[in-house]
This record gives sequence, C-alpha cells and structure tokens, in this order.
Amino acid sequence: MRIDIITVLPDLLKSPFEGSIMKRAIQKGLVEVHFHNLRDYATNKHKNVDDYQFGGGAGMVMMIEPIDLCITKLKSEREYDEIIYMTPDGETLNQKMANTMSMYENIIILCGHYKGVDQRVRDHLITKEISIGDYVLSGGELGALVLSDALIRLIPGVLSDETSALTDSIQDNLLSPPIYTRPSEYKGWRVPDVLLSGNFAEIDRWREKKSYEHTKKRRPDLLNIK
Repeated sequence: MRIDIITVLPDLLKSPFEGSIMKRAIQKGLVEVHFHNLRDYATNKHKNVDDYQFGGGAGMVMMIEPIDLCITKLKSEREYDEIIYMTPDGETLNQKMANTMSMYENIIILCGHYKGVDQRVRDHLITKEISIGDYVLSGGELGALVLSDALIRLIPGVLSDETSALTDSIQDNLLSPPIYTRPSEYKGWRVPDVLLSGNFAEIDRWREKKSYEHTKKRRPDLLNIK
C-alpha cells in the first residue's frame, strides 16, 4: 500500500511513522508513506495556501489551486483507489471501512486546516470524506494518522501474529472479552479459573459469552438491540 498525505504541517506527521508497528511496516516494504507539503504547490510569492471567505465570515479557507496541482501531479504518476478528505462531517470511520480500505493499493489523504477547504475541492477532487468522530480538531493531520494506523495494521505481514487483528474489538461487531496475564493472583484478585484450565474449547465459549455481554452493556447498537 502507498499512502500520500497532503498537509500544511508535514513535520507534525512524521514522528508516529518512525516507531512501533507503522515503522516496521515501512521497513518491511509493506507500506510506503509520503508527505506532500501543500505550500510547495502555492503559486504566489508568499506561499500562501489559504484566503478569506467569499461573502465574509470568520476563518480562512484553503484554496483550490495548490490542492488541485498536488493531486493532479500525484494522479499523473499512478492510479488511486480513493482520494480522501478528513473532515468532521464525513462518514465516520469504522472497522468495516478499515477492513475494506486496507486492501487498497494507493490512497491520497488530504488534511484540512483553518476553516476547511474550498467546496470545489470536495465537489470535484475528493472521492471519499472520512471523520474520526463528532468533534473538531485544529487540522486533519491527527485524523490522517488515525486512519493510516487503522489501515496499516491490517495489511498481511504487518502484525507478528496476523490472527491478533481478527480478535480486536469491533472486528465482528463485538467488543473484546476481558484479558489477563501473569500473575494469576494479585492482592486477592484472581484470574477466572477457566482461563487457567487448559480447556481451549471452554475458554473459547467463555470468551464468546463475555464478549457478547460486554458488547450488550457498552455498545448495544453493535448488536442492533433497541
């Protein structure tokens, strides 16, 4: 997978890709991540990429020209499965969406900033709009990181145990069951006996039951419970 991220703050994005799972994925050659500074595509001498709103109003707006120039250049070099704009009013990211998108070969992620982007960008250049929640951040960079992490960890070969991702919360519309590790008893707090029994069929049944109970209590919407 190749991920191209368009941003006015490329330095803000680099560090998370230099550690842990995303770093290993890049080192293994399973994913490429490229940052594109939008100011490099500005056509004015001050390298401005934003301007005042037509009709007045608070907040600056990202101009269409530098965004179009950047996306056009990238599209001239390869085909993209999606050109994504991170925005609070986009489709809310979920695991099903991540599963599908993790199989893409090339995506562009545009990080909004200021008040947002010229609507013509959304109308004519963007193919998918994604939100990471019902709140507003200073820019789309953190959302782009969340999306990238959600996709990269699902690429075969990224996780040392590929079955781990299959048992994550939300993967099958269920939350994960409780998990424990050593010691088996601490301050009188014991790990459930079934997990120490060695009976893996019973353990699987216990985990399935607890997963359902946890989901019913915390996220009944995942079970379509009214």
